[in-house]
Amino acid sequence: MNIEIVTTPNEGLKETGFGSLKACNSVLNAIKNMGYTVNLNVCETREELDRIAERNPDLVVLTVKYIPIENEDDIWLADYFAQHQINFTGSTSDVLKFDSNKSFAKLHLKNKGIATADYFIAVPGQFKSAKDLPIKFPLFLKPLDAANGNGVDDLSFVTSFSGFESKILSLNNLFNTPVLVEEYLDGREFTVSVIRRSNNELMVSPIEIVPPVSNNGLRILGEIVKKSDSEELKKIDENEIINNVRKLAIDAFVNLGVRDFGRIDIKANKSGHCFFLEANLVPGMTAGSSYFPKSCEIANGLLYDEVIELILEKGLGRANPKVSPNKLAEVGSNVANF
Repeated sequence: MNIEIVTTPNEGLKETGFGSLKACNSVLNAIKNMGYTVNLNVCETREELDRIAERNPDLVVLTVKYIPIENEDDIWLADYFAQHQINFTGSTSDVLKFDSNKSFAKLHLKNKGIATADYFIAVPGQFKSAKDLPIKFPLFLKPLDAANGNGVDDLSFVTSFSGFESKILSLNNLFNTPVLVEEYLDGREFTVSVIRRSNNELMVSPIEIVPPVSNNGLRILGEIVKKSDSEELKKIDENEIINNVRKLAIDAFVNLGVRDFGRIDIKANKSGHCFFLEANLVPGMTAGSSYFPKSCEIANGLLYDEVIELILEKGLGRANPKVSPNKLAEVGSNVANF
């Protein structure tokens, strides 16, 4: 079984992905420990992708969504390998759009009857006064397509029209994209890693995220908090909460059409009602800190290498010859209760 990992220099990418080269090397080592032949490719050109396609691997592990090409359209990796009839991990490009544009996912799930915070999209100068806004204050503002908390800070929480205008302008200048404006949810925050097993059952790993209190008395899960790893990741002990969070995550995962694996972010209001926030379909895989492997560890007691085995399970099952990893049976025995 020959496996290729594909990444690109991603320091400038605002999209979600497995993470830095260090994270990709952790994935590489985990796959080596499974007993497979595997290469890590840092690609910046179509020609480099072509060389991978010529090797016709059994599985390509996509650690980013696309490769940016100067003066050309981005190369979306799911489309590239699908066109070459090469098996790859994760979701297809039509599903990945729900990750790249948060409002697409929210609208799609809202139309399916799944709870999501009320929202609208805004650009500078679009609204003339507070009475023109579709949703009343307080509001929460963030970039439409950024990841890793980029652009999110205490000023994302707005209670006045002047604060709204200021944050809209700064986000638009910084990211050159419309701004997602949501009703502010004042309750607990959760993230849920979901993996589809080879038997199509879902392994669900919900945890609570508790950001530190800022100087302004707010708990905002923004860029600074995520970079410093200063948030607390906790197991959820209350049965009612965990059942509500699990159900919402599964409903979102299934109705978005996610393939193989993904992470669903959820937030509650003060009354405890849970709402879908966003989907991360190429989630971070940095050992020891990224929410996906950490939630699997906290909720289901899995080691990092076991998480990597599980996220590859469906992809390896699509390969020919069929999957025969040397540890899947052992991993399966450790995750019997989902």
